[in-house]
Amino acid sequence: MKPKLTYKDAGVDLQSSDAIAADIGRLAKTTYGPEVLGGVGGFAGLFSLGGEVNLLRGKYKDPVLVACTDGVGTKLKIAFMTGKHDTVGIDLVAMSVNDLIVQGAEPLFFLDYIGMERKDPRVCHELLAGVVEGCKRAGCSLLGGETAALPGMYAPGEYDLAGFCVGVVEREKIIDGKKVVPGDAVIGVYSSGLHSNGYSLARKALLEAAALKLDQTVPELGCTLGEELLRPTHIYARAIRAVLSHYKVKENVHAIANITGSAMPGNIPRTVPNGQVVRIKKGSWKIPPIFPLVQKAGSIAEDEMYNTFNIGIGLTIICPQFNANVIQSILKEAGFGSDIIGDVESGPNAEAEAFVRID
Repeated sequence: MKPKLTYKDAGVDLQSSDAIAADIGRLAKTTYGPEVLGGVGGFAGLFSLGGEVNLLRGKYKDPVLVACTDGVGTKLKIAFMTGKHDTVGIDLVAMSVNDLIVQGAEPLFFLDYIGMERKDPRVCHELLAGVVEGCKRAGCSLLGGETAALPGMYAPGEYDLAGFCVGVVEREKIIDGKKVVPGDAVIGVYSSGLHSNGYSLARKALLEAAALKLDQTVPELGCTLGEELLRPTHIYARAIRAVLSHYKVKENVHAIANITGSAMPGNIPRTVPNGQVVRIKKGSWKIPPIFPLVQKAGSIAEDEMYNTFNIGIGLTIICPQFNANVIQSILKEAGFGSDIIGDVESGPNAEAEAFVRID
């Protein structure tokens, strides 16, 4: 008699899924504050804004919720190739949280989605441990998520990640760039390296054109290529919170930009009013060695580099010149280096879209 087909035969092991869910619950609980009601395992997560906890009491008069979503991109290919999965979860949190904080918001909670060919307990644990670490660095709760086994959707050993973050900001304290004026300074906050953008070009240059190996130690990097490419994205939430709460600064942060895909030319103008130009001065900050390595390996033009990668600057802050040194001191106390990398100028046409000039 022909054996009966089971869900496990089709690639979905429900017993393994239950064990993974229990592991996720234990990890997520380490990010909880009193505002989290219940825990992972229900159909949805519960986060209290009122009642006895009343997160908003006395802190917000007119709170506005802020939400964003993102993924990690082809940096995941490096995780697949190395078998190391404990840092890309940090990247996942960073990609959403860093978008949220540039509007002045405080992250409240995070949700994750993992889709994979089969649920591997070790890989799931490493991924979720990274997400939990990212949430701790951001100061938010991992409220819930979904881990889905999708046989036939992904190659064996591969997966995709998506993240969703919700935060809150006082309406009158939303940072929207409207205060930016000519003469303002541009502070560049250092990145940890490539962060999670430009990996399709970086992989083509390093692994194909230059035929470098991920387990190869690269002297100028001081580590293996794989270790450098998996270096997690900085999470700037606590540093920006410190800047925005400082009595000398809080009213004078005119704009913040997260330098992700399309780099400085594509991201800084999103925070600057029409008719203004942001002039970035080359040589005003130290460029991490991964960037010249990628450029040389792929024979990439300088303009292409500056339009693709962050080139060592993960976040920019635009403020009055007289506030720049104080902000840099606060950032340093929070563990982040920075330089004044440019300024804001009047453009040739008051109605023209803002743009970045790098020279």
